[in-house]
Amino acid sequence: MKICVVGAGAIGGLLGARLAVAGEDVTLVARGAHLEAIRTRGLEVTMNDGAVVHAAEVAATSDMQECGPQDLVILGVKAHQIAPIAGELSSLLGPETTVLTTQNGIPWWYFQRHGGPLDGTALGSLDPGGTIADAIAPERIIGCIAYPAAEIVAPGRIRHIEGTRFPVGELDGVATERISALSGTLQRAGFKAPVLPNIRSEIWLKAWGNLSFNPISALAHATLVDICRFPLSRDLAAKMMTEAQDVAAKLGISFRVPLEKRIAGAERVGKHKTSMLQDAESGKALETEALIGAVVELGRLTGTPTPSIDAVYALTRLLGHVIEEERVRVRAEPLAPALRAAPGPAMAANGGD
Repeated sequence: MKICVVGAGAIGGLLGARLAVAGEDVTLVARGAHLEAIRTRGLEVTMNDGAVVHAAEVAATSDMQECGPQDLVILGVKAHQIAPIAGELSSLLGPETTVLTTQNGIPWWYFQRHGGPLDGTALGSLDPGGTIADAIAPERIIGCIAYPAAEIVAPGRIRHIEGTRFPVGELDGVATERISALSGTLQRAGFKAPVLPNIRSEIWLKAWGNLSFNPISALAHATLVDICRFPLSRDLAAKMMTEAQDVAAKLGISFRVPLEKRIAGAERVGKHKTSMLQDAESGKALETEALIGAVVELGRLTGTPTPSIDAVYALTRLLGHVIEEERVRVRAEPLAPALRAAPGPAMAANGGD
């Protein structure tokens, strides 16, 4: 199968490397030092069991137009990065090309081929002006949830942290030949890729945690275990998740995992920095709309109050604005040993103002 991975970052690179080693004709779209390293020595992924997957001769480029039409295009970029490259994607799309979406949060295509009363409704928070919808026909799309955690540790090198599940599903839930073939291709590359009859339910299950844990971690510079073991942040996450559950219920979605079990699962991941916290620390744009803004919009569409989500959304938008406008990164730096031992500054008599 001829496959182009657009965005060979942690998750796209994990997919691309394993698919290439499994014998697929893979081209990675990357940039900068990461691209140069892949061109020079290939792409190396160290799995969480210590096994090393080395795609030594995988093709890599920064120009999609060099690739030509593909059988499968995997969108490995983040949700907010799709619209700026939507026009370039046309060079990859032949008559039968399938597009696999792996983004976190609610996807722009949520109501495409939905079949419900909101069928065809465009989500302005995710695709303002319909740029993405104009570039990618809904018939091409297969939804996917990327459960693995991974990170780029150096140009051309990825560390796999946990997970191999990439559930897939047609937008209308039909069990087609192409989705069976795609599931088989992913399984041969070492992934778990069950075909789901309702891909939106699984999207909500992951988005349920992302909409709370990601922004809280970015705002508080806290890992998953920190959030879950600090009573106030745990309570805030639970309130946000309850509101999201109410929104999802209005859309016919029920969760197969209880709320407390979902939080406990995040706690078990341990001292893991969410992708949004990593982006804040690197000075990158945040996935605010896909993870939080879309749920706020869905709340408005369904007439469901989301006060806790609204508040965290406002703060996350502000954090993203500061990062982009001031061109800064926001990270916690360890204190020097001498400062760490010193007492805090004395409070002024007038209250410290």
